[in-house]
Amino acid sequence: MDEIWVEKYRPQKLAEVVGQKTTTSRLSNYVKEKSMPHLMFSGPAGTGKTSSAIALAKEMFKENWKYNVHELNASDERGIDVVRGKIKEFARTAPLGEEGFKIIFLDEADALTSAAQAALRRTMEKYSRTCRFILSCNYSSKIIDPIQSRCAVFRFRPVKEEEMKKYLKYVSGKQNLKITDDGLDAVVYLAQGDMRRGINNLQMAAASGIESIDSDVVYQAVAAARPDEIRGALEYAIAGKFSKARECLDKLQITYGLAGEDIVRQMHRTIREMDITDDTKIGLISALAETDFRIGEGANAWIQIEAAIAQFVNAGKNLNRELEK
Repeated sequence: MDEIWVEKYRPQKLAEVVGQKTTTSRLSNYVKEKSMPHLMFSGPAGTGKTSSAIALAKEMFKENWKYNVHELNASDERGIDVVRGKIKEFARTAPLGEEGFKIIFLDEADALTSAAQAALRRTMEKYSRTCRFILSCNYSSKIIDPIQSRCAVFRFRPVKEEEMKKYLKYVSGKQNLKITDDGLDAVVYLAQGDMRRGINNLQMAAASGIESIDSDVVYQAVAAARPDEIRGALEYAIAGKFSKARECLDKLQITYGLAGEDIVRQMHRTIREMDITDDTKIGLISALAETDFRIGEGANAWIQIEAAIAQFVNAGKNLNRELEK
């Protein structure tokens, strides 16, 4: 059985990490110097934070990397006991090899409680001679300042479309997969800069067993609505055709099985790309923000989306009045 593509094509070297050339070149200098400070990797999901940390450890320690690296996921083990127990226990033991230090990789460190972060700060300080920390997080603002000031902070950006396309073509070639240009565009569009999501979506499309993968196959496999279908519904609403707009969105919910939050997110992205005035966009996005909040608080998604469409109809009427003046 074929393995998960995300793991199969995970970068093994820093130079193989896609879309973070500036960051990986700086990390490579640490490998050359055989020395590094505590590090913090911050950025969206699927941009190469974990891959960079593991690749750095492999290049730094070579065959001894498994003995000198301790990986923890802070979202699973987020209390102060973990810092006082597992982390401190590993930090105080001597490293294997000539490097003189070991690495503790703490993934999703922004999930640590405040008490655990305070204990971690002290541990980082006390065992800095024998241990280096790499903290990975989506939001660096959730990490306390004393920890941030002890780390060299690296910010990972969403992977650019061209770079993602290039890597997805490489994966497709390795898997003997035929994918059309519009199919590749659809995978990249749905990934939104998240390489992990892009590769997963490609594997889902490949599982359909169709010889040549196009955009239809991709959207069906991922169960996502096409941008033009969402755009059509929004255009009906702005034109004052409430029933038509509601019918389109109801069809999307039933056909693709989309949750209310999924439709709101796709509507938001489509509004930003529409050719309407900024004032109209402001009104529509404001209405969507209210809808998203209400759905998140547990309100009925269908009713809230209809309420948003009603506000879009009103915004369209105001726009038409302004155009008539």
